[in-house]
Amino acid sequence: MRLLVLLSALSMPLVAWWSQRGAFGPDNGTLSDRYPTLLVAAGYAFAIWGPIFLCDALFAFWQSQARREHDATLARIRPVAAAGFALTALWMPVFSRQWFWLALLVIWAALACLGWCALRLSRDPSPLPGQRWLAWLPLSLHAGWLSLAALLNTAQTIVAYRLLPSDDMLAWSLGLYAVAAALLLTLNARMRGNWAYALAALWGLVGVYVQQSRSPLSGAPVAAWIALAIAAVLLAQGLWLLRRTRGAA
Repeated sequence: MRLLVLLSALSMPLVAWWSQRGAFGPDNGTLSDRYPTLLVAAGYAFAIWGPIFLCDALFAFWQSQARREHDATLARIRPVAAAGFALTALWMPVFSRQWFWLALLVIWAALACLGWCALRLSRDPSPLPGQRWLAWLPLSLHAGWLSLAALLNTAQTIVAYRLLPSDDMLAWSLGLYAVAAALLLTLNARMRGNWAYALAALWGLVGVYVQQSRSPLSGAPVAAWIALAIAAVLLAQGLWLLRRTRGAA
C-alpha cells in the first residue's frame, strides 16, 4: 500500500503535464472559457496545483519509509489517500474528453477521500513527529482546493448540458455558493480550525472574486462579492476555532 500511495501521488503531476499539452483533448483553461460560469476563479489561482502536487509527493515519500509501515493512523488513511490521488489524476483526462458527468462523479469522490483523510489527521490525538507537516498539510491543502473545484465542476456541468439557464446564471449559482459555504464551514469546524484547508479555500475564493469582478456575465459582480463574503466568514471562523483550540490546550 505504501508503494501504491507513492505511485498514485506521482501520477498526478505526470498526467497534469500531458493534459496541459492537449494529450487527452482541450486543456482545462480552454474548457473553462468554453463553458463560463459565475463560480470560476481567475487563471492564476489554478497554479496552486503545483504546491499541492509537490506536498502530496513529499507525503508519499515520507509515508513510504519502512519505519512508518505499521503506524495505525497512516495505515488507516493510506488506501483512501491513494484513491484520492488516483481519482484526481483520472479527473484530468476525463474532463478533457468532456465526459462531464463522469468528471463530476470523479471529483466529488476525490474530495470525499481526501476530505476524510484531512479530517482523520486533524483529529489524531497522537501524531507522529513530522506528521503535521508531511501528512496533515498536504492532504488538507488538497482537500481545501477540491472543496471549491468540485462546485466549479458542478457549475460547468450545468452549463455544458444546459440543465439550467445559462444567460442568467445568478439564481442557481447562489445555490451553489450556499453549498460551498456550508461545505467549507462544516469541514473546517469538524477539523477544529484547519488553517491549511482554509488557506486553499481562501486562495480559491479570492480567485473567484478577481475573475467575477471583471467578468461580463450577468450577475458576476454579485457573485464576486458573495465569494469574498464567504472568504471573510471562513477566515473569521478559522481564527475563532484556532483561538478556542489553543485556549483549551
